[in-house]
Parts: sequence; C-alpha cells; structure tokens
Amino acid sequence: MFDIFPDQPSYEYPPLINIIYALVWSFLLSSVVAITHRLTFQGENYSKSFFQAMVLGGIITAMVMMAIGDSLARGLGVFGAMAIIRFRTRIDDPRNVLFLFAALSTGIAIGVYGYTTAFGGTLIFCSVAAVLHLSRFRSNSHKHLLSFTLVNTDTLPQLTEILKPYCSESSLTDISVNKKNETQFKYLIVLTEAAGKISLIQEMSKIEGVHQLRITDTEFKD
Repeated sequence: MFDIFPDQPSYEYPPLINIIYALVWSFLLSSVVAITHRLTFQGENYSKSFFQAMVLGGIITAMVMMAIGDSLARGLGVFGAMAIIRFRTRIDDPRNVLFLFAALSTGIAIGVYGYTTAFGGTLIFCSVAAVLHLSRFRSNSHKHLLSFTLVNTDTLPQLTEILKPYCSESSLTDISVNKKNETQFKYLIVLTEAAGKISLIQEMSKIEGVHQLRITDTEFKD
C-alpha cells in the first residue's frame, strides 16, 4: 500500500543501505512520537532528557532488533546484557510511560523491517493522543510534592488548615521519622490557580517547629 515503506524480510546480515534506511526511519518516527508528547504535555517544566530518551530509544531499539535477527542465542545475549544495566529512573505519570513505550515500539517494528506497521502505528497513536489532548479527558491539573519536617506533630492540624485555601487537592503520601526523632511529612498537592508556591511556603513557615519545607514538581498528573 505504501511504496515508501516496503516491508522487507529479516536479514541475518543486512546490507549497510538497509541498516541506514531502517535507522533513519526509526529516528523520524520516534521523533514524531516525542514531538507529539511535547505538544500535548500539560506540566510546568518539560524534561528535555525525556524527549531525547524517546528519540534515542527508538534508534537503539531498532539497532538491537536488527542485531538479534532470528537468532535465539543473540536474543538471550542481549537479554543478559540488559539485565546487567539497571535503569533506576522513576516515571510517575503512566502517560509518559506509554509514550516512551510507543517510541521504543517504533524501533522494534523498524528493526524487524515492518515499515508499514511502524508508520501506521505511529500515525494512529499520535492522532489519538492529539484527540485526547483536545477532548474533555485532557490533563488539567499539575501536582506538586510538598515535604516538611515537624519537631512537634501537634502543629500538624494548623498546617493542614493552611493548605485548604491554597490547594484544590491534598493527600498525605508518606510519614517518616529521622535520627533526631523529628517527623517528616510528604503531601501530594494541586495548587489553586490563584495560589503560589512562595506564598504557601511563607505562610507555613510562620508555624513554630516547621523546617526543611520545600515544594517540588512531580511528573504525575491527573
């Protein structure tokens, strides 16, 4: 159907021209996925590293798939090599996970010379992502991680009262005790449109015994 995407049989040792052709298309299609993710991103700070990871991941995946070919031994070798590398990057937003998987999937399809599948899948995925972004299901709230340490936990009710006018949502996610027997609290919050991080920190700092107060961005969004 698409002459520009001629599906080809797998090669045990593909010619250089086929390798270059496949890697170029994996770069282009994974870039389309990454650009779509950037255009539909709803957070405050976009990670350039994540953008590059999607583009580079598609190329690497295509290269690995071509190297494996139909060889079971190569596949087990690659699996063993990847098991040595530990990826500890935490991705909280499931939407980001799916976009990363979509970019890698383009590399997988290209790596087995399924050009039509890669092109059609990328087109449909990005189109649906754009439609969802424009629909009522779009993400419209960005969550922050609020953490602070209390010398005396009796002041916690005062702090939760301060959160109410500043946050449209707030939920306690973690409680821990440090070596000084101080209690650290972590809240996941959604600030109201009129609220600001600095104003909230200043207001909470007025409470006696509050320290190590900070608000950081998190990738998780509704």
